[in-house]
Amino acid sequence: MAAAALTMAVVATVLVAACRGEFTVVVPDSSAAAALVNAPQTGFSDRARTDPAEQRAVQEVMAATGNAWASGIADVCRGRWHGIECVPDRGEVYHVVSLSFGALSDDTAFPACDAARAALSPAVLALPHLRSLFFYRCFTANPQPVPAFLGRLGPAFRSLVLRENGHVGAIPPDIGNLTSLRVLDLHGNHLTSTIPATVKSLAHLQLLDLSYNQLAGEVPHLKFQHLSILDLSHNALQGRVPASLGQCRSLLKIDLSQNRLAGTIPDELGDLPDLILLDLSHNALSGPIPAALGRLSSLRSLILGDNRMQFTTVPGDFFAGLKALTTLVLSGMGLEGSVPESIGELGHLRVLRLDSNEFTGVIPASFRLLERASELRVDGNRLVGPIPFGKEMMWRLGKKLRVVGNEGLCYDAKQQGLEGVVALAGVADCDSVRSRTTQHLGGLRNTGGWPAAAANVTASVAPCRHCFGVGSWHVFVGVLVSLQLAWL
Repeated sequence: MAAAALTMAVVATVLVAACRGEFTVVVPDSSAAAALVNAPQTGFSDRARTDPAEQRAVQEVMAATGNAWASGIADVCRGRWHGIECVPDRGEVYHVVSLSFGALSDDTAFPACDAARAALSPAVLALPHLRSLFFYRCFTANPQPVPAFLGRLGPAFRSLVLRENGHVGAIPPDIGNLTSLRVLDLHGNHLTSTIPATVKSLAHLQLLDLSYNQLAGEVPHLKFQHLSILDLSHNALQGRVPASLGQCRSLLKIDLSQNRLAGTIPDELGDLPDLILLDLSHNALSGPIPAALGRLSSLRSLILGDNRMQFTTVPGDFFAGLKALTTLVLSGMGLEGSVPESIGELGHLRVLRLDSNEFTGVIPASFRLLERASELRVDGNRLVGPIPFGKEMMWRLGKKLRVVGNEGLCYDAKQQGLEGVVALAGVADCDSVRSRTTQHLGGLRNTGGWPAAAANVTASVAPCRHCFGVGSWHVFVGVLVSLQLAWL
């Protein structure tokens, strides 16, 4: 960014769960300049000079990070280096509004830090117009707590980003004094203890990211009207998912994955009209999956995997209102019953993981419609019958299609072009399954086991025809395979 920017930029980091790729979002905040100048202004003046006290403070902050070279710059705001932003006031005096440090990328040349000696200087308190601090991987070889004095930053302060700096200890309760804060990002440190109760005072927060730390205790009961991003993943948080999150109506992303949360998923999460990502995976949550989640019409990623919800079924029409879904992960949840037909109606779906459950019946024929899918997993269930995908779909998915671990699944060997399809390795063709099963049933007649087997057939066909709504061929194969397994 230019050294003398007209507008202040709030730097917020957003994690995209589907690909786990990090990127930086720069949100213009026009109120920053307006507080100092009468718009319109160019943001840079030949006559303006940096406030002397702020000049000294910046040089102290720079020296503390290992950038003593800044002491030789006559005017830090006119020096035009990346990482500092200034705006002029009406009296042609520049004020520092943002400082950023750390090699974020090759294209963002913020001043680097001397990781072995760098520290965050209290001289930042001498910058009364400061709105943003950004430190990235600055103190990794010199671990230190998040300074409590940051809670004394001025009322203009909006964004505190201390990412992957190796910070240790507890989050200081003094952070709660920053009542105008919009962004609090402490991702990827070694912070311990609990999330301080004073965080509830940050009523204007738009982004709260405390992920990838070692925080314990409960998730705070937040009711922030402006909160868009909540990421507390990869900690050791316990307790329940707070129902109060349903009152944070601006939420776009909730990531509470990789914690130790228990209890049920609150119905109130279904009241978030703009929610795009919900990740509650890798916890100890119990079922049922609330039907209220089916109201999240904007949802693109629903990730609930690795919560053992034994004896939980998913209603067939659960996904009818989730047309925007691109990622659905329900792996390792112990889910039972049939695979919902409505999943096949998710035309934007790219990633589908239903593996390592107890699903029974057939793969819905509607799955043929998932033309945008790039990954599809149903392995490790109890599915039966023919695999319904065409050869084009199977070749396109390649190794990303996984169906193994379902002893009753088979493929149509008469379909041309399936030779070499990786997903079919270890899967029998349907003709051989039918042949083996017919032979086995003949043996049952000779041994007197046929009446009991026939009774099982009668009991199985009717509910399968009702539950799965598939043709007689699917039912026939499913029953035959079930009998074969039962009598082996």
